[in-house]
Amino acid sequence: MGAVDDRIGELGLTLPELVAPLAAYVPTVRSGDLVWVSGQLPFVDGKLPVSGKVGAEVAPDDAARLARTCALNAVAALKAELGDLDQVERIVKVVGFVASAQDFTGQPAVVNGASELLADVFGEAGRHARSAVGVAVLPLDAPVEVELVAKVRG
Repeated sequence: MGAVDDRIGELGLTLPELVAPLAAYVPTVRSGDLVWVSGQLPFVDGKLPVSGKVGAEVAPDDAARLARTCALNAVAALKAELGDLDQVERIVKVVGFVASAQDFTGQPAVVNGASELLADVFGEAGRHARSAVGVAVLPLDAPVEVELVAKVRG
């Protein structure tokens, strides 16, 4: 285990098992020194713990915790691709999708859950550019989905 794995343990976190893709795609694609991680839903033990729209069925604070879970799942996908999270030089970009009630405008605060997890895990290298997008619906009626791009060594 490397320094990033140690930090994950210090945070009291455990990387989950990678959930199989729901459709015709792969969890990650490496191109040169970039790894693109497909959108991750907030699966816990292979199941979606809650569904619905943020600002209606799902409270924004709960959605932020779900975005954190999405980011942890993305880190697990990176680990499966790289084998060693210490190869991550920087999280370059995060895109968070928030299934939003029609009048909900707090998408940035929801996606902060993902951003904060990545900063906790990778330190300064976890700070990234980001988009937080409100959408009508996500797969399986998930409240949030997070994808990312990481720059890696080697």
